[in-house]
Amino acid sequence: MSLPSRMLSLLEENRKRSLAKPKEVKVDDVDAANLLPNWSESVRRVPNAALRSALFGAIGKGHRPYVEQMEINALGGISIFYTGALLDQGDLNVWETVLHLARMQELGSECRVTAYRLLKVLGKTDTGKNRKILDKYISRLKATALQVKVGKHSYEGSLIHEVYRAQDERSERIYVIRLNPKLHVLFKGDQYTDVNWSIRQALNGKPLAQWVHGFYSTHARPFDYKVETLHQLCGSRASSLSDFKKDLRRSLEAVAYASTAEGQPFSYLLEGNLVQVKTTPSASQQRHLAKKR
Repeated sequence: MSLPSRMLSLLEENRKRSLAKPKEVKVDDVDAANLLPNWSESVRRVPNAALRSALFGAIGKGHRPYVEQMEINALGGISIFYTGALLDQGDLNVWETVLHLARMQELGSECRVTAYRLLKVLGKTDTGKNRKILDKYISRLKATALQVKVGKHSYEGSLIHEVYRAQDERSERIYVIRLNPKLHVLFKGDQYTDVNWSIRQALNGKPLAQWVHGFYSTHARPFDYKVETLHQLCGSRASSLSDFKKDLRRSLEAVAYASTAEGQPFSYLLEGNLVQVKTTPSASQQRHLAKKR
């Protein structure tokens, strides 16, 4: 018994659809609100809220207190309440790298990356020890809860929305990471900074120097700050201001050396209780300064 011609036609259409290649989604077809602004390989684009506060503190190795709804010291115009284990500059390295690898796809979609590649981009060797440390960083970033407000924009959620581990056909460890689509509000307007990755890597192992570099990178023309203000903003555990001041001087010197080596002169003057810094503005910061003239 033959099938009606209309049914034959429908079957043929379904067959053609099944053989057709899936439609490639172009960036232009995706809602721009769900995409991070793109940036080059040489930098890491970071929300200013993360660089102008003690969210990722200038702290060394050791015990990490767990806090609930703790108000984080931050520069004026930024409000942060945080729940989780206190974060350091190593956590920021990993979060910057996750943002960097996920920047070419829609926020909220799965970012699949091998442990080997994550470590390579971080500038680390692929060893069992480094994989365990990376695991801890990823888990700690997942177990965070933030309430961030910058101007009229706000975000509530974790730094990493979801993560699970898998293995490919070669038994290679894979991280499947998902970021909260709402993270894009922290990149609104000019509320982010392109941090030179080479300079930051040159400062590995020097948490205060990394914090100082990130903090002053957010300034097109740095203000003068009191030592006490920087002590509060960076989350230092130094027991006295005099101890912190010594560490701060060493850190400023380290940033000046690493920056100059990369062709981005950085100079400072630390007299009494005041810190004066001169930096090399980025291209976007130079445009920002030009508009103000």
